[in-house]
Amino acid sequence: MDACPDRPVSASSAPSLVRFEDVTKCFGAVRALDGVSLDIQAGEFFALLGPSGCGKTTLMRLLAGFAEPDGGRILLNGEDIAGLAPHRRPSSMMFQTYALFPHLNVEKNVGFGLKQQGWAKDRAAERVAEMLRLVRLDGLNRRRPDQLSGGQKQRVALARALAPQPKILLLDEPLAALDRKLREETQLELKAIQRKLGVTFMIVTHDQDEAMVVADRIAVMRDGKIAQVGPPRDVYEQPQSRFVAEFLGEANLFADGDGWLMVRPQKIKLSTVAISGSVAGAVSEIAYFGERTRYVVQRDQGRALVISRTNDHELSSLKVGDPVWASFSPEAAIRVGS
Repeated sequence: MDACPDRPVSASSAPSLVRFEDVTKCFGAVRALDGVSLDIQAGEFFALLGPSGCGKTTLMRLLAGFAEPDGGRILLNGEDIAGLAPHRRPSSMMFQTYALFPHLNVEKNVGFGLKQQGWAKDRAAERVAEMLRLVRLDGLNRRRPDQLSGGQKQRVALARALAPQPKILLLDEPLAALDRKLREETQLELKAIQRKLGVTFMIVTHDQDEAMVVADRIAVMRDGKIAQVGPPRDVYEQPQSRFVAEFLGEANLFADGDGWLMVRPQKIKLSTVAISGSVAGAVSEIAYFGERTRYVVQRDQGRALVISRTNDHELSSLKVGDPVWASFSPEAAIRVGS
């Protein structure tokens, strides 16, 4: 395997729990990470978001110690952790598959890491009981994994990862195996647990909604680079590129010189009668989502518009093929890069 060439490290004085400094990683001719610099603050819930192959899981694995960077540095509490074995790092990782030991009951699964670290039996038992209460599994400590539901297995994996009191918990697509309702409930529970404990969480996900719900800040990744970092509202409302605008939710884009103007679907007004400044079109798709309806409107010229409106009487009778008029205020249009 060819190694990436070393790259210069850019210095910064801002305090952080985790710092990636110009990190690169190659797998053969593929540059999985290309000069990634990123800070994660103590006590925050941080999300790495991006499509498959963007480098987010590779970045997490480097922090966990399952691989080493080909260039740059990774600092934890200001210390370079290069060469430090995974079990020597003050981090825990919760895998997508949960990786529970099938022959151990819940109690022993949660306490496995404590036993490996040499905790005294009484102290370890207290910590296991505390973690089971935290994830609301007290009373199930004698069950084996094959006697648990998917959601309960997820809770055991979370309790096991938190038990050794890590400085940072790494979550690799932890909710991917859950059904939608349980996944949404668990997202809120994860956020509540993180706030209660004050432990730094870093989650890898390709689910935009999940990142928006749980994270204090999001790093959107593309082709091994950081496309944008910021709080969910900022990244969604003020995307810096067309890629971020389209990846983080739906976006209507209009060419504007060297860049684009973006208007989110919920910012577009839809009417069954012509109004001043509106654009004519015809409904080509309708999707009902309970509290809102998504319309695709094919314009006479130009790209189709995606429009999301809360349900109201005026639009309730619309059918595919009906003529409509769309409009938006100048403030709704955000300029983004190419």
